[in-house]
Amino acid sequence: MERKSPAAAGSPSLSPGGRAAADGRCASGSEGGAPAAAAPHRGDGPPAASAAAECDELIRRALEFKSQGAQCYKDKKFREAIGKYHRALLELKGLLLAREDRDDAGFSSAAAAGSPDKLTPEQRQLLENIEIDCYNSLAACLLQAELVNYERVKEYCLKVLKKEGENFKALYRSGVAFYHLGDYDKALYYLKEARSRQPADTNVVRYIQLTEMKLSRCSQREKEAL
Repeated sequence: MERKSPAAAGSPSLSPGGRAAADGRCASGSEGGAPAAAAPHRGDGPPAASAAAECDELIRRALEFKSQGAQCYKDKKFREAIGKYHRALLELKGLLLAREDRDDAGFSSAAAAGSPDKLTPEQRQLLENIEIDCYNSLAACLLQAELVNYERVKEYCLKVLKKEGENFKALYRSGVAFYHLGDYDKALYYLKEARSRQPADTNVVRYIQLTEMKLSRCSQREKEAL
């Protein structure tokens, strides 16, 4: 999916321009990912080359699952989309685990040159982009549910903001989540942060108005209770 400027809570979070994603189809009951590359035997090549190949394979699979999730979202198969995005994130975790295994094994500096902790700047950026897109898209999927889990929406959006603090959709959806969780002060903070990025967005403006009304009523009740 590609990032769009509108902040509709249900719109999917998509990759910014330049983020590569393989075309994927949503196949019900099938994860659709390519099988994992077989572990190389000793003698197949130097450890660095094997580690680099494993890294490339995990990134490719993560991109494929993310692309399949985007297609599922477009097809309004939100449950399946959630599964695809989680699979993409699992591939990224697999990359981190592979790095830890190599650290524990005490690989030499030559072998470590091709291990996941020696990713190129481009690979690191790609991994971060995939993670941001998946968490943003998971929040978008959850907001399509009949009974929205706003606690989980908040969790996913905050994960995005930890890596990309000015992400408009994550700011907006965080505000929406805090609003429905009854934390109006935090809701107003995130919504105003979102408005500072896109002042004309009508959804943001509407939620700011709703939040300010809630805060005003809470303040009035406190005064009456004194």
